[in-house]
Amino acid sequence: MSIRPVLPTDHAALLKLWQRTPGICIRPEDAYAPFCRYLSRNPGLSLLVEDQGQLAACLLAGHDGRRGYLQHLVVDAPWRGRGLARQLLDQVLARLAEQGVNKAHVFVLREGPDALAFWQGQPGWAEREDIQVFSTRSV
Repeated sequence: MSIRPVLPTDHAALLKLWQRTPGICIRPEDAYAPFCRYLSRNPGLSLLVEDQGQLAACLLAGHDGRRGYLQHLVVDAPWRGRGLARQLLDQVLARLAEQGVNKAHVFVLREGPDALAFWQGQPGWAEREDIQVFSTRSV
């Protein structure tokens, strides 16, 4: 197995992985053009794991200069239980730290019990009770 940066050519395979993973919500921002803009703005931060050329796991990551933001941490079912999510997380956090970004956020849907359990079990990560998240779509 190998870990490498996500490339624009990985979009179709990643989209299929996200679509078949419970708890992952596909939004317009996951379309090809916004995906490519995200990768371009955050070079080398989004990572995937391949096993003999087959996609096994991924984690999208970016930052605003102060805080890192993590999305779509997914390990495909046949590769779960091997520590791949933790490996991706460790590498992404190290890459963010190299850029001077030492705090990161992840937004987890309440309808994703596996994702919630993963994040609740990660050392150093805490569920925030002091904030609420508000979102909008520009027109």
